Amino acid sequence: MANTAEEVWQLLGELIESQKETERILKEESQKTDRQIQELSREVKRVSQELGNLGGKWGRFVENMVAPACETLFLNRGIPVHKVYQRVKGKLNGETLEIDVLITNDNHVLVVEVKSSLNVEYVQEFIKDLREFRQFFPEYNQKQLYGAVAGIEINEGADKYAYRQGLFVIAQSGETVTILNDDKFQPKVW
Repeated sequence: MANTAEEVWQLLGELIESQKETERILKEESQKTDRQIQELSREVKRVSQELGNLGGKWGRFVENMVAPACETLFLNRGIPVHKVYQRVKGKLNGETLEIDVLITNDNHVLVVEVKSSLNVEYVQEFIKDLREFRQFFPEYNQKQLYGAVAGIEINEGADKYAYRQGLFVIAQSGETVTILNDDKFQPKVW
């Protein structure tokens, strides 16, 4: 069927209008999607902050459960407890070393790392902190330094790894906590 020039121009005009309408719809949908992505991003950020706050509160809860129990736990292991400090920070050359629970007596200082969920990587990081402890806290240089890790949940192998490294391992037992190390355990002096 033969089309006249006028019909071709009319079809071309309709096609251009249709293309403009399609572009307008796509632009509106793109803007709508961008707004939805921005809203979702804000919501994810808010939930992440809330989870971070909850994690911090959970960590303090676990510390508050472990710290008071340390007096009895370590006295039963022959380490009298004179003072217990929580969330102690040492600063050196712009660096900070934070200790969850610090226990002292006349001859010993015991550093406890508390995690809601303890794993081998946390134990390895804590060992690094123990090696640096005396630099950050030189006031304890004349005392024997012991380490302990505590966790409400202990991931597979973390307790055995910590034990082999010479660390006390503290875990939840009912409504309180207990030291998992057997009576043969000899803690490493760091």
